[in-house]
Amino acid sequence: MHTDLVAALDIGGTKIAGALVDGDGSLLVRAQRPTPAREDAESVMGAVAAVLEELKVSPLWHGARAVGIGSAGPVDASAGTVSPVNVPGWRDFPLVERVVAETGGLPVALVGDGVAMTAAEHWLGAARGYDNALCLVVSTGVGGGLVLGGKLHRGPTGNAGHIGHISVDLDGDLCPCGARGCVERLASGPNIARRALENGWLPGPDGDATAAAVAASARLGDRAAVASFERAAQALAAGIAATATLTEIDIAVIGGGVAGAGEVLFAPLRRSLRDYATLSFVRGLTVAPAVMGTDAGLVGAAAAASSVRHEGANARAVAAP
Repeated sequence: MHTDLVAALDIGGTKIAGALVDGDGSLLVRAQRPTPAREDAESVMGAVAAVLEELKVSPLWHGARAVGIGSAGPVDASAGTVSPVNVPGWRDFPLVERVVAETGGLPVALVGDGVAMTAAEHWLGAARGYDNALCLVVSTGVGGGLVLGGKLHRGPTGNAGHIGHISVDLDGDLCPCGARGCVERLASGPNIARRALENGWLPGPDGDATAAAVAASARLGDRAAVASFERAAQALAAGIAATATLTEIDIAVIGGGVAGAGEVLFAPLRRSLRDYATLSFVRGLTVAPAVMGTDAGLVGAAAAASSVRHEGANARAVAAP
């Protein structure tokens, strides 16, 4: 029998996924609901509760010792609240308190989705075996997380490693966050597509104007498409090199939809890193694609939960196993 499990929740703007996870990171029971992102706070919480109810009817539920939550951000782990940008009904929503109540008082760990992905990659993925790592999620936005000294470094509110809002272009475009020239403004999927379109790239007959379509054109040599990915890679390289110089990370792991572009992104990224990571102690930095895929959020949330099993109800501290 499985008597030492954790429950994991992965909360995003599109779906709320849940799982019961064992000590090896295997997802034994799964549940999922669409996120009612345009509805009020209680409707969104209702979807979370429905996922938890589906897990609770499993005979394995009695083995769950803690709950881990990876949520779209911003999150505030110190307060136990979430304010996902793409779920406007949730602003400073007391998610930890509500999940504690739904699960009968199990200890709960809350982290942002970038930190959850980092926990997953460090536990079972591309950053396994590295004591110092930066993991990035490059998709609609750019998020990330840090492993320092062999442990997940989440910061007081659970947002440490949020590389997307490091400024790499001092006089660059205004970012929705309020700063200028952020990595996200240059390297996210929508911004890669926007820049390609502005510079003359034309979508194919199907009208697909996503970063994936830009990547397909770049593989065929389209100049505007190639240039947009090179600019994104340059921004990522500058942000990664800055992080490495501050923290002496050994590896940068890159996941998210944009990483699916493969060498269209990674080749110029490695070239640009040589221009930015120039000091002796960062020159050997490895760059690798993430390997955990769509389960990274659940596995990372489980990694967070594993750390609080012995800390009592409402505990929020996090460390990768």
